[in-house]
Amino acid sequence: MAASKFQALWNHPAGPKTIHFWAPTFKWGISIANIADFAKPPEKLSYPQQIAVTATGLIWSRYSTVITPKNWNLFSVNVAMAGTGIYQLSRKLRHDYSSEAAVSKE
Repeated sequence: MAASKFQALWNHPAGPKTIHFWAPTFKWGISIANIADFAKPPEKLSYPQQIAVTATGLIWSRYSTVITPKNWNLFSVNVAMAGTGIYQLSRKLRHDYSSEAAVSKE
């Protein structure tokens, strides 16, 4: 059973013998780096960078479901990118707007 599952993965059109497997696998590094940045103060975050991460995640998530063969590795990494980008943007926006509100009250 396990051997046949491994054989199916190995021979899949988006399996480890193709770039369709390795490109999204290495793309996980971007999501991991963005998760590591959760500890970074919000004022150090970049709007352009997080918008790019979010947009890339959203666009390529959709694309990965319409191509043949369906590439679930690509889909999952892009969902993670979109999620981490949205979270980082929300942190940055909350920080910037709460800072502006505090300054205007003074």
